[in-house]
Amino acid sequence: MYKVRTYNQISVKGLERFPRQAYEVGSDIAHPDAYLLRSQKLHGEPVPPSLLAVARAGAGVNNVPVIDYGRVGIVVFNTPGANANAVKELVMAGMLLATRGILAGVDYVQSLTHMTDAAEMSQLLEKEKARFAGGEIKGKTLGIVGLGAIGSMVADMALALGMKVVGFDPALSIDAAWRLSNEVTRMENLPALLARSDYISLHVPAMEATRHMINAETLAGVKPGAVLLNFARETIVDSAAVLRSLDSGKLGRYVCDFPEPALLGNARVIAMPHIGASTEESEENCAVMAAEQLIDYLDNGNISNSVNFPGVSMGRTPGTTRITFSNDNVSGVLGHVLSVLADHKVNVIDMVNKSRGELAFNIMDVETPPGDAVSTAIQAVQHVIRVRVI
Repeated sequence: MYKVRTYNQISVKGLERFPRQAYEVGSDIAHPDAYLLRSQKLHGEPVPPSLLAVARAGAGVNNVPVIDYGRVGIVVFNTPGANANAVKELVMAGMLLATRGILAGVDYVQSLTHMTDAAEMSQLLEKEKARFAGGEIKGKTLGIVGLGAIGSMVADMALALGMKVVGFDPALSIDAAWRLSNEVTRMENLPALLARSDYISLHVPAMEATRHMINAETLAGVKPGAVLLNFARETIVDSAAVLRSLDSGKLGRYVCDFPEPALLGNARVIAMPHIGASTEESEENCAVMAAEQLIDYLDNGNISNSVNFPGVSMGRTPGTTRITFSNDNVSGVLGHVLSVLADHKVNVIDMVNKSRGELAFNIMDVETPPGDAVSTAIQAVQHVIRVRVI
């Protein structure tokens, strides 16, 4: 029986995916085979020797030591796209809030509690409503930085609202390119996008390459009066540079999902309490997707949506036993493992080998169940990280 330790509040719909006869799931599981979590920070935490996989019910994995886990053969999954619609809808709300006098108007109305005459209130509001006039987003240009699962959905939404859309993504995958509307104009670099966009929406992951990608230098070239929306990660934006740009009048508004003390009290900042993926539907989608990925890996060795290992999948050959192993991505490892199997008279029926960066992963279906001696011999091959017999 596999054991899955949960952290945070995981949607029941996700937990229900684990077959009770084959999985033990709970927050106090000892010797877990897998973790299922949301925001729990794992950096610096001891790693159980039994741990095979970690699934983050969400897109970001900055709370997981991804590289360190990969070095010991622990596969880390995320759930790209599962919360995309929730974030997309909040981006739309952010654009509207930044463009119309909605928040100020609502606050003004709520301040009129001293009034008791409806006709008098109506007359006053007709007089004062011009204070809260704004613009429309139709016909404006939205620049999207990062054209993955969320970015492409934001693009479709903006196009449906009559906006022009330009996009920049230096790491655009083939799958993402297929999802992207041909009405989106690809920009060659970030400065070109910033100079052209009335609204800029960020949808890139938090990593060293994206840290403070929006900074004093890039903001110097922004279109005057532009609205910057950050529903990705706080580290992507240098908030001090944003505040200076707002104060100078260069940047029009900053809408973000990552409040910090310096941003509070600024009339040009709309800060939300990190609610981008906080919808019931999003949390259910993320939990279900994370659970299904863990199950497929633990039961079959298949990997999808891993952030440290390659995607690899192979259908089960009836009547066979499956061997999986991870290894450093260097030449000769697979050949040595095949020699081990040949020496032990273990016949390989089907196999697949994939690599990603410094790591590789292999799935083999063999004709007869290998004994412990075979697993031990494979593990002893230089550069093999972890072996499983399923």
